[in-house]
Amino acid sequence: MPTADAFTDDDSAHMQAAIAASRQAVALGNMPFGATVVKEGRRLQVSRNEQITSGDCMAHAEVVAVRDAVRVHGREALRGATVYASGEPCAMCCGTLFWAGITRVVYAATLDDIIESLGDPTLAMNSRQLLATASPAVRVEGPFLREAAARVLQDFAQGSSTG
Repeated sequence: MPTADAFTDDDSAHMQAAIAASRQAVALGNMPFGATVVKEGRRLQVSRNEQITSGDCMAHAEVVAVRDAVRVHGREALRGATVYASGEPCAMCCGTLFWAGITRVVYAATLDDIIESLGDPTLAMNSRQLLATASPAVRVEGPFLREAAARVLQDFAQGSSTG
């Protein structure tokens, strides 16, 4: 697992975009998650969770990012790309990323952060374990910028419990 200093300034900028998207998701009434798709240094897509506003239970940020990037850039554009996720991807999102041809996943908040802030329901298998079975390989790195992403989760949970 890379240390925080192994990540680049570009990694930081792309993850910050995913975390900003997670804040936008909350502002629109959705769950607090965002994702950024990058290939060869070029940002292809930044998306946010849209489960509530779309009525689609599968509209997790990573799934929305893949769908939107494919629609705009074509499926081949995702092969070999990196996804930056504000929260560690769930099993459904890991499958989506794998089948889209993503070869690197970087996450901020951990599965434990998500469970601590949001509770159940959860599929409690972390993305590194799940994607370790992938062929071709998918590199999973994180947590990176964990505190900033965890703060969005905590703020969401506090707002939900007081509202």
